[in-house]
Amino acid sequence: MRKEMSNSARLAMFAPLDQVGRAEAVAARLFDAITLGLLDDAEQLPSEAELAAQFRVSTVTVREALAVLRQQGLVETRRGRGGGSFVRTPDWPAQSSWAERLRLVSMAELRDFGDHYLAVAGSAAKLAAERSTPEDLERLRLTAEDLLGASGPDATRAERHFHLEVAAAAQSPRLTNQEVQLQSEHGVLLWAPLGDKETCRGSYAEHQAIVSAIASADGDRARALTEDHLLGALDRLADLHLSLETP
Repeated sequence: MRKEMSNSARLAMFAPLDQVGRAEAVAARLFDAITLGLLDDAEQLPSEAELAAQFRVSTVTVREALAVLRQQGLVETRRGRGGGSFVRTPDWPAQSSWAERLRLVSMAELRDFGDHYLAVAGSAAKLAAERSTPEDLERLRLTAEDLLGASGPDATRAERHFHLEVAAAAQSPRLTNQEVQLQSEHGVLLWAPLGDKETCRGSYAEHQAIVSAIASADGDRARALTEDHLLGALDRLADLHLSLETP
């Protein structure tokens, strides 16, 4: 079951956009919130006016973004009393579709993405160890539990949600926004190989170790454990990429 998203994570997800007036950017941000599992199936979205105020765009831009999401089957709009826009959680695409998406990314791009993500996630874990509140720690413990017994899409969502909450616990809006942007770029691909339960059990243990280091206020250890955890995921993704190139 999805744990309640922290206020910091929600603020990051609905933060003002850098490129004002871009319906595609609004649609992409909402797409991430839905596919991350941060918004529940059938959950009602804020009104168009509220979304426009949060993203600092026009209501016309929000309306265009919602139209894109409706075409993708991610949002359903109902008219009349009790109407509004409601989330429709997507079915998990076939593995072949993610493989095709991965083929379009070069190894150099993956390496550059990995370098950036390691820097952001490692720094976030270190700051979380220094700044997290008791409420942050409880949320991290609960979010880490989501990976226990998970597989397939549930495992991917659990991984992405966990790292977003670590960034939120760092109490740095810029780092949290960076986490959101990086996950939007290649987050689904990064955790797509995390499909089998044995791998999930290993990642669950790594999550537990990261939370323990954060709770102990050991920033250097939290950073090192987070970087090792991500390096393992990047290695799996690189192996998958190479296997797609091999006839």
